[in-house]
Amino acid sequence: MFFITPYAEQHPLRKGVKRLADNTYRPGLEGIIATETSLSYLDVEHEQIVIRGYDLIELTTKVDYLRVAYLLVSGHLPSSEEYQTFIRQLNEFQSIPPEIYNIMGSLGKHVHLMDSLRTALSALATFDPSLDRRDADTTWRQSLMLLATMPGIVANSYHIKNHEPIIEPDPQLSYSANFLKMITGRVPDEIETRAFDQLLTVYIEHEMPNSTFSAIVIASTLSDMYGALVGAVASLKGTLHGGANEAVMKMLLEMKTPEQVEPYLMAKLARKERIMGFGHRVYMKKADPRAMLMKESLKQLVAIKGHADLYDMCVKGEEVMQREKGLFPNLDYYAAPVYYLLDVPVDLYTPIFFAARTAGLVAHVREQYEHNRLFRPRVLYTGPRGLHP
Repeated sequence: MFFITPYAEQHPLRKGVKRLADNTYRPGLEGIIATETSLSYLDVEHEQIVIRGYDLIELTTKVDYLRVAYLLVSGHLPSSEEYQTFIRQLNEFQSIPPEIYNIMGSLGKHVHLMDSLRTALSALATFDPSLDRRDADTTWRQSLMLLATMPGIVANSYHIKNHEPIIEPDPQLSYSANFLKMITGRVPDEIETRAFDQLLTVYIEHEMPNSTFSAIVIASTLSDMYGALVGAVASLKGTLHGGANEAVMKMLLEMKTPEQVEPYLMAKLARKERIMGFGHRVYMKKADPRAMLMKESLKQLVAIKGHADLYDMCVKGEEVMQREKGLFPNLDYYAAPVYYLLDVPVDLYTPIFFAARTAGLVAHVREQYEHNRLFRPRVLYTGPRGLHP
């Protein structure tokens, strides 16, 4: 059963929380339990992101992105045979209708790549003859379709905007190597592939952020899976959600050197400006474990590719923000420079985030269909009453 629970009796009311009858109002639904799920859970006290019973950080260091994607969508880690079948099925669905690229090419020259992705996803739905079916076999096939086509749509959104040739998928490469090749135009080496695969994996699923909540609210009306993901794209575009990784890299590029980090941050703090890449609605008193994994990945890439100053800048920024505000870095803070060293254009950071999260999103949508209840919350009305024309 899906439910929304105020937890007014179980937990002391936080400062500033308003009450209406027996209902508790919490701005942003902070702390409200909105749904039941067997997919994932953020266990902050034990510093774990639980994915169907597994620790996401352990999964990221021991298995690849596709195995975790399979775990999310199917419910268990694949056997060798299941994994090979999964890869074969994804390869069969990689082809993107040329009409999709034509539509993306017709968009305005100032288009944000998340808007291009949103439009492409919406158009892709019109090519699915089973769009209005919600049975498990159909949603499994739709999940495969979305996972298979997302790398091509995301990578080529950049090429189309910049009037570059479309890069077709290479079925001889792994999922992550193929994705990175379609972005950069060159076959990545083993270290680059592993770093990119880890990036995709740490972004794959994260319980109930705004974009996932948007997707399941849409799915609860029994709208189609594509429509649910279109809503998630619109949500993820915001700088308070997925767009933060782009903002982090732009900030690092503005700071330029490790020596400029502290004065830059102190000036922004003095102006009471938001520092992107720090703080999290859930990780308020402890570090995001995904950020620490990406910090190590950045250190390894720097040792091979150079740019030690970039790593030093990040570490210095982390020290300043912990000292001044007691804030810890979130995933975006260390993911952004890893993208940068992999030669990924900044404009693609958020679309790649969405591509990685697609596995988690389709898993949540399928789960919503299986145990559906329409979301219909109430409000705390603060307007006038008794007026007459």
